[in-house]
Order: sequence, then C-alpha cells, then structure tokens
Amino acid sequence: MSSGMVSQLVILLVVANGTPALLGLVLGSRWQCPVDGHLRLWDGNPLFGPSKTAHGLLSALLVTGLVAPLFQLSMATGVAFATLAMLGDLSSSFIKRRLGHPSGKSVPLLDQLPETVLPLWGLQTVLGAGWLDMIAAVIVFLIIDLLLSSLLRSVRA
Repeated sequence: MSSGMVSQLVILLVVANGTPALLGLVLGSRWQCPVDGHLRLWDGNPLFGPSKTAHGLLSALLVTGLVAPLFQLSMATGVAFATLAMLGDLSSSFIKRRLGHPSGKSVPLLDQLPETVLPLWGLQTVLGAGWLDMIAAVIVFLIIDLLLSSLLRSVRA
C-alpha cells in the first residue's frame, strides 16, 4: 500500500463528490435543474430528488477533469472518474428514494460506498491502484464524508 496513491485517490474522490455540494452551497437554489426533472415513480417518490442537479453533475465532471492532470492522469480519466462517482451517487439516491428516505437525509455507507467503489473499481488499472490502496481510500473518504456531511448540515440549518 502506498500512502501517496491513497492520498491521490482520496483527493479525487473528495473533488468528484464534494464539488456538487460546494457548488450547491455557493449557488443555493439559483439555477437548479434537477436531473430527474421532478419525475416521480410508482411509489410516489422522486426518481433521485431535487438535490441531484445538472449543474452539480457537470461541475463534478469539469473540476475532476481539471484536477486529474495534477496526478499525471488525463483529463478524460478525471471525467471518467467523476462520471462513475456521480453514477454511484445517483444510484444511492435512487435506492434511498425507493426506501422512502427524503432527499438530503443521510444514510451512512449507502451515501458513500457506491460513489467511491464505482470509480475506484472501474478505473483500477488506469489509476494503478492496488486493492489495499482502494480499501484504505474508501475508509479515509468515508470518515471525511461523514465529518463534512455533518458540518454541511449544521451550516444549512
């Protein structure tokens, strides 16, 4: 396990997953365009919810693509990383809505695992990460995300 690799993976995860939240804090409800178009499914709940916005998804792709070259990765790899992270995030939102959890409600592990495991596993060979690197990165990101999510909730309250 390489601490440099783990740090790189954690930074990419924080950038990909944190950029939409940061942008949401800055913009508030201005220019919000939910990616699900406010669609409700058979259960009466939204497909993803109002917090999953087009500007959040696009910002994750753009910023992660711009950060990737700092780690000798192509911009395309950064965009792919963010795409997989956002697919994981949308998947967890979809599951949370089906379970009846309102948008914005934290569900530990379900909120973090899909958005971390998908990009790390999907791009393992491109990133040059070993299994121990990826496991360590998931654990570190989980801790960071739980702490920052708690802080963001107190700022919004």
